[in-house]
Amino acid sequence: MKWTRRLFRRTEERAITSLPWDVGGAMPSQVSSQTAGRIVPLFACWRILADNIASLPVQTFQRNAATRLPNPFLPDLLFRPAARDNLFQWLHKCVVSLAARGNAYGLITARDNFGFPVNIEWLHPDDVWVDEERPTEPIYHWQGMPLPTEDVFHIPWFVMPGCVVGLSPIQWFASTLGENVAATEYGRRWFENGGTPPAVMKNSAKTINPEESEEIRNRLSIAIRSGKPIVIGNDWDFTALDVNPNESQFIETRRLNATAIASIYGVPPGMVGGDQGGGSVTYANVEQQTINLTTLTFRAWLVRIENAVSDQLAGRQMMRFNVDAMIRVDTRTRYEVYSLALQNGWMSVDEVRALENLAPLPNGAGQVYKSLAPQPAPVPPDEQQLSPEGRAFLELLASERDANA
Repeated sequence: MKWTRRLFRRTEERAITSLPWDVGGAMPSQVSSQTAGRIVPLFACWRILADNIASLPVQTFQRNAATRLPNPFLPDLLFRPAARDNLFQWLHKCVVSLAARGNAYGLITARDNFGFPVNIEWLHPDDVWVDEERPTEPIYHWQGMPLPTEDVFHIPWFVMPGCVVGLSPIQWFASTLGENVAATEYGRRWFENGGTPPAVMKNSAKTINPEESEEIRNRLSIAIRSGKPIVIGNDWDFTALDVNPNESQFIETRRLNATAIASIYGVPPGMVGGDQGGGSVTYANVEQQTINLTTLTFRAWLVRIENAVSDQLAGRQMMRFNVDAMIRVDTRTRYEVYSLALQNGWMSVDEVRALENLAPLPNGAGQVYKSLAPQPAPVPPDEQQLSPEGRAFLELLASERDANA
């Protein structure tokens, strides 16, 4: 047979005039769920989203036709949502699953006497498969076993019409992520090889045999790795074939990839190693960046989780994150902002006290919305007199008020 003749035929020997070598292996062109987590900008986006969202304070309210009444205690589901996870860990896993796979799948493992969930364990999204043949009646499978639909808690991220499962960012942006994996792998192989560049050494004066070429290749590689000067005659020509990872083209490629990954998640590129844009970093624009990150990026994630959890609570309860905790300002600035809020009548004294972790005033005295008494008290500062961070904090309070109106 032809393949046996090729296997046992005598090896052909040829003289060569050039010596190519490389740093080993081809660049990977595909990215898997395992390699994706090793991409630094991607992991940074996951960390920023999960850390910030999971660390926000949570409160529940009782909904009625006119007002929202805060509950003094958290429901059991939010007090200890899983057997081995507190609320921070539980929310952190939820956001990581959403960011990494586009879906968070939970299994309700315990209910109270009225049938409402008190424990939800997150499942690894790679172990879950959903039969979407009938989108209004999806069938969930975990490791091949069907799950009772009423016991599945599913939060998708980005869902196309007519679908149940959210889009996986790793699958949809595999080419962008693959470029980052390829660049990272190339840089790793470069430095593991001692910085020896893929190149060709060509001799124009004579033809050398394989034994001589191997000896020359080894000697030149040792010289390059040790950083010693290379002395060659005028009949040798050295041609590098690739880009040094320290060169600007390579660094720019990494930065552009980080910027593209940041845009997928709506995270400022400068926070994950991407293009930071023009202008210097100051305290004021960092505060404004936090405002933008909260309103343009975090809010959609928060609403998605709030709505899903609220549907599992008893009665007309609803869960809300306290996004005001996202910005930390000094005591004087906070009090100036609170004074404006009280003066304009869109915050009550009890609401201000709650933000400062203080108990409500007795007998409902702090629940009234009214202006401050003008006489003995100093005139509250005008909004234009606030510091940049104070205006940023006021803007965040106002946006939270409008969202919950």
